[in-house]
Amino acid sequence: MLDTAAEAAAVDFAPPIVRELDRHFGNQAFTLQPTRDGIPTLWSNAEHFRTLLKHLKTEIKPPYRLLFDLTAIDERLRAHRDGQPRSDFTVVYHLMSFDRNEDIRIKVPLQGEAPSVPTITDIWPNANWYEREAWDMFGITFAGHPNLRRILLPPTWEGHPLRKDQAARATETGLYTLDEEKERAEQEAMRFRPEEWGMRRHANTTDFLFLNLGPNHPSVHGVFRVILQLKGEEIIDAVPDIGFHHRAAEKMGERQSWHTYIPYTDRVDYLGGVMNNFPYVMAVERLAGIEAPDRAKMIRIMLAELFRIASHLVFYGTMAQDLGQLSPVFYMFTDRERVFEIMEAICGFRMHPGWFRIGGVADDLPEGWDRMIREFIDYLPRRLSEYDKLVMKNRLFQARTRGVGDYTIDDALEWGVTGPGLRACGLDWDYRKKRPYGGYDQLEFDIPTATHGDCYDRVAVRIEEMRQSLRIIRQCVENMPPGPYKSRHPLATPPIKAHTMRDIETLITHFLNVSWGPAIPPGEACVSIEATKGINGYYLISDGDTMSYRTRIRTPSFPHLQMIPAICRGALVADLIAIIGSIDFVMADVDR
Repeated sequence: MLDTAAEAAAVDFAPPIVRELDRHFGNQAFTLQPTRDGIPTLWSNAEHFRTLLKHLKTEIKPPYRLLFDLTAIDERLRAHRDGQPRSDFTVVYHLMSFDRNEDIRIKVPLQGEAPSVPTITDIWPNANWYEREAWDMFGITFAGHPNLRRILLPPTWEGHPLRKDQAARATETGLYTLDEEKERAEQEAMRFRPEEWGMRRHANTTDFLFLNLGPNHPSVHGVFRVILQLKGEEIIDAVPDIGFHHRAAEKMGERQSWHTYIPYTDRVDYLGGVMNNFPYVMAVERLAGIEAPDRAKMIRIMLAELFRIASHLVFYGTMAQDLGQLSPVFYMFTDRERVFEIMEAICGFRMHPGWFRIGGVADDLPEGWDRMIREFIDYLPRRLSEYDKLVMKNRLFQARTRGVGDYTIDDALEWGVTGPGLRACGLDWDYRKKRPYGGYDQLEFDIPTATHGDCYDRVAVRIEEMRQSLRIIRQCVENMPPGPYKSRHPLATPPIKAHTMRDIETLITHFLNVSWGPAIPPGEACVSIEATKGINGYYLISDGDTMSYRTRIRTPSFPHLQMIPAICRGALVADLIAIIGSIDFVMADVDR
């Protein structure tokens, strides 16, 4: 499919992996597409893409073992597709190689109103949920999928909402009505039939015995349901049921301006605060060619690490509470409150500051900011040492977590696990260290790891991460650079207000940028960060407009929950409580 001499020449100057694939497959395997993020992006087709993906995972050395993301694009209204194959819908496979420290993106063009492509669940087991999501949102059929059904929306939902012909606002649809016939149909659709969920009878002499865990918040850390098939208290099978918290975060990203979407990102991992702003604003900056000032970078890192601590304190306290310790959660939430006091003083808000901006941050640090933060980073280490004695050295806590819910590095990569859950298996890979972003290359810190990959180690890694975050924050405080807190780039938002006083043209530009937002140049970019629960990435497509054409949010919690059945079979119901707590997920991060 390399039709022209220009395309062939592009391969000659492409990254090594592209040249390597060209030598192996020849000129019929792919077409190269340039992107703003620099990730090698190759167009294949429905006949050859599986061979290409298998080669990347199992044959090439070192391999791309992690299926980082699988999503789709409705291309039908997109204007700027220069050099790309004709496509009504595109399926996008994003792979990662930790050994190479590289990513690669494979795209498959599809035609028509009922597009179809073969499944890859036999290559990567974590493709199961991603393919179900692409079917749910775009109506793309994955032939051979073991259970292709709705995953985020109710089974009675009509249509596929991320298609461009689907309404983005309730005001664009008619009034909702629920008559008796429709109510009966909705109730019948909720009836649980084990076979429809992929469950089967494991012994001819026993009947199905089921337990619904959730979807109430205290038991499963959110509106989340796990259907358990039991033999006594032993778990024979488990089926996670998600989607109760879905609220169209990606669809809203395609109706808001680039700037006004920032507060929406706070609500994804709602314990991560400005950490959620981080990958989004950097992805927009990559598309627009904006470089944030050094001071803005250091402020971003400092606040992101404070929110990492706040999130981990919630995890630590509730994990102990799940296993019967009632005191730690009150102490740890008190410490979290101190983080919120700092956030309120700097940002004006506590949990959802929405404080990062395209090109920098919303405002400069207030007077006395360093005193508050110094007091906190001097105070918390002693508390963490007390919690070690209270929780981690408690014999009952150890008995409930050691050897429970363990998995290996190979298991983690098969299921798309990233972050502390992967480092607990022994892989010392942290995005901040291996691919420094936003100024992390200027800071010194270590990557905490463990060896057993069980519930206990997943807790231990996060505790040490809090200590490393304190170390990072201290460096930010002591080395905060002077200078502006926001870029002077014309596409930065909101623009610098002082410029409005120069002449009427700058006043008009300011007004338009505040009300409509900037028009970001056409292109594609995915930017990821080491978020509180794993790698979080925003894959943005601009069509040269004031709004995103496609907003894809790759969250860590989504693949992590998919792994629950694999690590809980043969365990007891009580063990599952520890497993769920140790994963550290947020349902808004799953359902978006």
